Amino acid sequence: MTDASPFADPKNLDDKIEETARFAPKFGADGLLPVVATEAGTGRLLMLAYMNEAALAKTIETGEAWYWSRSRGELWRKGATSGHVQKIAEIRTDCDQDAIELVVEQTGPACHTNRKSCFYRIVVSADKLKMKD
Repeated sequence: MTDASPFADPKNLDDKIEETARFAPKFGADGLLPVVATEAGTGRLLMLAYMNEAALAKTIETGEAWYWSRSRGELWRKGATSGHVQKIAEIRTDCDQDAIELVVEQTGPACHTNRKSCFYRIVVSADKLKMKD
């Protein structure tokens, strides 16, 4: 986190991290936080992505999902090119604040393959997948 971080520093909490009412996300050594997006209403898992501090701050500020692209090394707004925007219904953090769940209203498919979810294959065996959608 930067010195100008809008988030509480997890090292400076008075309460245990599991019981605090302060938002103090623990970004990894790479500066990233894993994020799952689930569909509001159904709870369906849509995708897994990563956020850096800037992506998390923009998500909170705009009410739309922003992520950090590890492959492109840049910030991106979900749906910027496809139009398949994720509107935030709720942002949740896990017990030790090192992962985020975005509960979203998904416009169109979540996956870049044009499927509703990125989790569209079932592992049948060590070397075989089965398509679900």
